[in-house]
Amino acid sequence: MTEVLFVVTGADHWTLTDGTEHPTGYWAEELAEPHRIFREAGFGITLATPGGVTPTVDRISLAAAGNNGDEQRARRMAEYLDTIAAELEHPATLETVDVAGYDVVFVPGGHGPMEDLAVSPAAGTLLTAALDSGKILGVLCHAPAALLAAERPDGSWPFAGYRMTSLTNAEESVNDFAAKAPWLVEDRLRALGADFVTAAPWSSHVVVDRTLYTGQNPFSSVELAKTLVAAAG
Repeated sequence: MTEVLFVVTGADHWTLTDGTEHPTGYWAEELAEPHRIFREAGFGITLATPGGVTPTVDRISLAAAGNNGDEQRARRMAEYLDTIAAELEHPATLETVDVAGYDVVFVPGGHGPMEDLAVSPAAGTLLTAALDSGKILGVLCHAPAALLAAERPDGSWPFAGYRMTSLTNAEESVNDFAAKAPWLVEDRLRALGADFVTAAPWSSHVVVDRTLYTGQNPFSSVELAKTLVAAAG
């Protein structure tokens, strides 16, 4: 059986430049849709968070406003998350997970990863190990922030030169709190040497480079998950 490790943010806020804490967590669609697609493909799934904390869903992602005005879509996400509530309530502890036991590592987004995974030594070590061992690595929307925590002993970035995408600056700018962002994912990835690729805002866009699979935004969730299933098959 193909085994997938979901590395999920444990943060429930994102600290802005003025010191305020923007309530957030993981984005519902980015966890729910890949989880559903992987489960339907017969994959085994393990969820892990820093410290083993129960992850928090960004409430905006369960509202129509966070689903392009589609109330039915928002309701579908909430209903699916309810079906995996036991998994979400009792995740594995990221710091103790051995990536060797998994075929695929998947990181859903939301602003939460910018608060914790981006500075998590455990996330950095695990993602570097996944890359070096040839695991399939899927990272979605804001989740490429987790790649920032990866570092070689010589200080170099393991993902330098890789083609990738993430939520773009243009897409982030629609949030009224973006002006108070301490940094933006696209900027940081470019600065570290990523070969950053963008598509039209809010279009489904997946970029593949070797074993790294990245999706640009929440609307890339299904395409990215299906691409990962095909690659793992």
